[in-house]
Amino acid sequence: MARPLVVSLVLILGLVACAFGGIWWMQRSLASNIESLGDPFAGLEGRPSAGGSVDADEGGAADAMNVLVLGTDSRISAGDPSQWESGAQRTDTVMLVHVPSDRRSVVVMSIPRDSWVDVPGHGQAKINAAFSYGGPSLTIATVEQLTGVLIDHFVVTDFESFKTITDALGGVRVSLKEDLVVGNDLVPAGNQQLLTGEQALSFVRDRASLPRGDFDRMQRQQAWVRAIVAKMRNDGTMGNPLTAQRFLDTVTRSVAADDGLDAAVVNDLRGLATDVGSNDILFMTVPTLGTARSADGQSIVELDRPALGELMESVRSDTVMDYVMSEPGQFDTLPAVVD
Repeated sequence: MARPLVVSLVLILGLVACAFGGIWWMQRSLASNIESLGDPFAGLEGRPSAGGSVDADEGGAADAMNVLVLGTDSRISAGDPSQWESGAQRTDTVMLVHVPSDRRSVVVMSIPRDSWVDVPGHGQAKINAAFSYGGPSLTIATVEQLTGVLIDHFVVTDFESFKTITDALGGVRVSLKEDLVVGNDLVPAGNQQLLTGEQALSFVRDRASLPRGDFDRMQRQQAWVRAIVAKMRNDGTMGNPLTAQRFLDTVTRSVAADDGLDAAVVNDLRGLATDVGSNDILFMTVPTLGTARSADGQSIVELDRPALGELMESVRSDTVMDYVMSEPGQFDTLPAVVD
């Protein structure tokens, strides 16, 4: 009877040793999957301060983190300057993601791609023109000038990557107000319908049929992200080392990021994936005054500058979640079911 017990203990100790060794290996492996954008912050001048976040060196929690996320046509051209062609890269999605210092929630703020802003060195233009004109560095400079918020990391992904991530989870569940037709497949309207990656991609690419056009399209993008988080949590993806490794491997292969997003940051965000559920993520669109026309006739989105300024002050002071929740109805937040 003693021999099986000894063998079992040896096996358990071996698995524990492998697990602790695997944590280090997995962090390094995941970080190496991310396509490098180099250092897009180098040379940027007049940047905002970090604001009121808690400094880890002074004890307590880690710093709050602000990540600028772009959804674009191509990550490859963003990561390889030799392939860059001015005007060839379009940015369909601009999201400012705030991770509070307590790491208990996340705030995702969509900035309409047609927002009329000042692009340093280029004058007034749509915010997505910054990426086309000058890539990650000019986009960071444009958003920091607009918001007064310090950007810590810059990430570029694409909708094809979200399709891959969705399929890695076995699909996601989204409530549909209308039937969704993709090729020869029909997903009927209803609550929590299971969508494949291709079906979810079709769901977020639609714009013409939506009452508010791009504003509703942004909420569909947010709903897709929320559905991915919910599926990951409900399936216990991060609780199983094997499924966690496969899922995180898919995610990290789907993005390009600045070199500062290293193994330590990946580990920090891995903790978020474990501890933060879809109900802990606030999705919203920054305050706007609606659509208008620029002097040269372009269809643009006018930002509500006073309201935007107050919102960004709450980001700088790391109180944005409380601020938005204290003003019900003032902000365009993601509803339970989107159009």
